[in-house]
Amino acid sequence: MPEQLTKHPEVTLQVLRSAGAQCGTGAPPAILTACPAERLCKLPGGEICIYGLADVSRMTQFTPSDWQALVQAPPASGGAAGAGALSASAGLALAIAVTLILLGVMIGWMLRRGR
Repeated sequence: MPEQLTKHPEVTLQVLRSAGAQCGTGAPPAILTACPAERLCKLPGGEICIYGLADVSRMTQFTPSDWQALVQAPPASGGAAGAGALSASAGLALAIAVTLILLGVMIGWMLRRGR
């Protein structure tokens, strides 16, 4: 049965409940015995344990070496998402630069016109 790590555990639990999962009811776990009772969800197909970032050290299915490998992994290259994020930040920088240049030109024009 899976352990899930999310930045928003309460939202994830709410979504699972809305789909009919029994979450945080205090029902004893059959498989995920280390899962905190308030984070355990039971579904017809099994159990799932939802962890937030603050609870990552309580997870049992990952070892410290698993986490270390994730931290040391090189970023994915050539992916569409990475390229899009780079393009968005480059586009924002360009828009700010153009705005500042136009603002400078307008202020210079107004100062010359006022003389």
